[in-house]
Amino acid sequence: MRKPVNILKLIIAVLLCCSVISSNGQDPDRFLKRVEALDSMQYKFCPQKKLALFTGSSSIFMWKDIQSYFPHFNVINNGFGGSHFSDLLYFYDRLIIKHSPDFLFIYEGDNDVAYKKKVSEIVKTAKTIINRAVKDLPDTKIIIISAKPSIAREHLKNEYILLNKRLEKLCKRYPGVEFADIWSAMTDENGNVFKDIFLDDGLHMNKKGYQIWAESLSEFLN
Repeated sequence: MRKPVNILKLIIAVLLCCSVISSNGQDPDRFLKRVEALDSMQYKFCPQKKLALFTGSSSIFMWKDIQSYFPHFNVINNGFGGSHFSDLLYFYDRLIIKHSPDFLFIYEGDNDVAYKKKVSEIVKTAKTIINRAVKDLPDTKIIIISAKPSIAREHLKNEYILLNKRLEKLCKRYPGVEFADIWSAMTDENGNVFKDIFLDDGLHMNKKGYQIWAESLSEFLN
């Protein structure tokens, strides 16, 4: 009698897995090797310094010298390029919870919009992550970094602006969560993105771009 039940459970599990992949648009296990590498990292931190954990897509992943920008803090870079909010949710325990950071910076949404996900869907997933983090890490200051402007994705400008407005509104619902507006810091008085802060691909930032990020994000490290 148990065999049919076990088969039924297996079928349900497979269907649920397929449903998650379908709703997210991609299989989060495509990042498994990267996450395993991050999970195995060993750190020698100064016990007197607080821990700032940065996670999210390639803008975080490619910030290789991030520790040098915040010398008064222990810094972990758990970025994984190409990721969406849904991928971060999938690897939430391994990338966030195990470290119990004092400050948690999250940068996602850039790829979500480029992948043509609905803003309402993106914000819903962000809300799920925030709800879990607020509950699991009550002493952690959580900072959601706005989607950035870029030359390569300038045609999606309106979608990014809408997403940022929705994310900022979401953050205001939580006393321990803040919204970091790096969009404004990367644009001029007319709202045009600076052209000299990117690599040749027009999407990822150079040293000058990361300096802008560091100046903006350091305000939350207090």
